[in-house]
Amino acid sequence: MLYAPVTANESLYVLLSSDKKHQQDVVGFLEANRINFKEVDITMMEEERQWMYNNIPKDRQPDKGRPVPPQIFNEDQYCGDYEDFFQSKENNTVFTFLGLKPQQPSIKVRSFV
Repeated sequence: MLYAPVTANESLYVLLSSDKKHQQDVVGFLEANRINFKEVDITMMEEERQWMYNNIPKDRQPDKGRPVPPQIFNEDQYCGDYEDFFQSKENNTVFTFLGLKPQQPSIKVRSFV
């Protein structure tokens, strides 16, 4: 699971397992955008795994089996799975997908007199 403090009252959770490619894509984005997070692998954490299963909306559950990580939440609000994350990156809407305010680009202003 990834934990990223968004504000004092919000938290971004990304529940992860063994799919390293998808995990690296999510982690890489968070790192590149300087979103602080703590990574916790749910493979051996039954309580976190059950939390993930129980907090994915019924209409987003797979027809067969269990949802596979990564699954992304902002506090208790479900954001989506890796495919949703990928589509939001393609559409340049990932901050909205994560429930975050878009980051403003850093601009260095120089004044020449």
